Amino acid sequence: MTLHLNKGLAGAPPEAISAARDTALNPLVLDAFALVISGAAGPSAYPGIPGHEPDVATAGQHADAIEKAMNEVRKLLPNTGSYLSESNFFDEAWRESFWGSNYPRLLAVKEKYDADGLFFVHHGVGSERWSPDGFTKLT
Repeated sequence: MTLHLNKGLAGAPPEAISAARDTALNPLVLDAFALVISGAAGPSAYPGIPGHEPDVATAGQHADAIEKAMNEVRKLLPNTGSYLSESNFFDEAWRESFWGSNYPRLLAVKEKYDADGLFFVHHGVGSERWSPDGFTKLT
């Protein structure tokens, strides 16, 4: 687990807070003093390449340990957000975690400029309207 003190905006100059407020980031970042990252590392895995197969059992153990650690953090800090690219891929509350109160505004922009959903990313704005692989529109 690492604590990045250079990522939070708490105590930043008013102009920095104002500029950050006008972005897609979860507005909770404006009050954050740090970024917490919990993860596990291991060798690169490539299915089908001898000597580089994924170690599913170890990966599952790591995922469980990370989830337990983050649950302890969430007990202390229950109302936090997350950066999209530094997050839990399986977060069921991803709209709130990544976008917070910005989500309705971002969805309106997505509907206006990309109504057909040409641009898709896992847990991106509007992705709930697509299959998890992004190949099939659900609505």
